[in-house]
Amino acid sequence: MSQLVLLDNEAVQALRDPAHPKHRKVVSHAQIVASRKRRASAVELSVPTAVRVEAGWDRTVSSWAFANRLRVLDIPLDIPLANVAAAIRHKTAVSVPDAHLGAVVQSAPADRITILTSDPGDMRLVAGDAAVTIVTI
Repeated sequence: MSQLVLLDNEAVQALRDPAHPKHRKVVSHAQIVASRKRRASAVELSVPTAVRVEAGWDRTVSSWAFANRLRVLDIPLDIPLANVAAAIRHKTAVSVPDAHLGAVVQSAPADRITILTSDPGDMRLVAGDAAVTIVTI
C-alpha cells in the first residue's frame, strides 16, 4: 500500500517559518512521514511545483534549508497533469496551484492520499471523486 502526503501553500509556508502558527503541526506530520519511511512504508511527502512557486519555495535559498532537509518531493506540472489541472480550473475557478494539487490527487496511483491544507473546502472541490483524507492545519 502506498501513501502520498501533499502540502498546500500554507503548509509549505509553515515549514519555512518556525514562528508560523501552524509550523509545529506541519512539522509533526512531516516527522510521521519520515518515521514511516524509516520502517520501509511506501509513503512520500510531496508538493506540486505550482504550489511550491506560489509559496515562494526556492530550494537554493538558505531560508528554506529546513524544508529542504525534509526531502519533500516535487511533483512537476507535466503535460498530462496540466490537462487535468486546466479542466479542474475551468470547472471550479480555483487558483492554478490548487488546480495542480487537484490534478495530482485525481491522477495519483497512491492507495491513500492525504492533503495538509488550510483550505479544506477548496481541497474537497479539486479532489473531485478521488478518495482523499484532508487534514486541516
